[in-house]
Amino acid sequence: MPFIGTQPDVGGYSVLDALTASATASYTLQKDSANFSPSSANQLLVSLNGVIQKPGSSFTVSGSTLTFSSALTSSDSIDFILAMGEPLLVGTPSDGTVSTAKIATDAVTGAKLANDIGISTTGNIATTSSGTLTSAGLITASSGVAVGGTGSANTLDDYEEGTWTPQLKISGATTGIVYGTQAGHYTKIGNRVIASAEILLSNKGSNTGNVSMIGLPFTTSNDNYQNASTYNDRVSSPNGDVQVFLLTNSTTASIYQSRTDGTNNGNLTGSEMNNDSYLVMFMTYKTG
Repeated sequence: MPFIGTQPDVGGYSVLDALTASATASYTLQKDSANFSPSSANQLLVSLNGVIQKPGSSFTVSGSTLTFSSALTSSDSIDFILAMGEPLLVGTPSDGTVSTAKIATDAVTGAKLANDIGISTTGNIATTSSGTLTSAGLITASSGVAVGGTGSANTLDDYEEGTWTPQLKISGATTGIVYGTQAGHYTKIGNRVIASAEILLSNKGSNTGNVSMIGLPFTTSNDNYQNASTYNDRVSSPNGDVQVFLLTNSTTASIYQSRTDGTNNGNLTGSEMNNDSYLVMFMTYKTG
């Protein structure tokens, strides 16, 4: 039975090799000269003498053998046999050809990712046994994040930015001290603190003893002394430049005058401060 128009080369069916009727009921199905075994008789569309045959009653299939319900004769014509529903083999997509739009939402689970990073359903992007990458881009880890290695020396366990309030003490007290400006900022990376302070007095009070600064944002380490870079204005310092000396295991810094005569540096005192004294400090120190 001829096709109308051009026979398609690819589609949802296959045209099996032509069969010539003879005095038998059974015929071997072939495609491209190789035996063809359909999954069932229902897969085949068989035309005999211009009439479509009903699977099961007009013919049956066993393996690659098609058997009509009765033997044919040489005058019969097996018009065509089509194998329907043959799967279309797509093959493996080429690298980089599968777009995001072709992947269903939530189709990829943590079990399919390297080392099972454990996709969380609580708003976090990923959760592992040691930390969390949140939807806000934050990495949280109770034991720190390793940078450049896996040892304790490579572990960053703290990062913080903030403000602090520097204060002066004179004779160990803050009595009567009034500020025009009192500001501090810090960044803490691991066990290192980078801090700045700005102090402008509007009244120094009546105390005349040693001057110190209190309220460092973090306690200093216990293993070495540290100092700060200092700018001062309207401070009467007859013995030399004003210097800030950070005490160990403390949030207090002593303020000294640097002597050049070979004797010990002396504390800056309240009597050498003015009501409008101005101090700016910058320090990098190790915490405990």
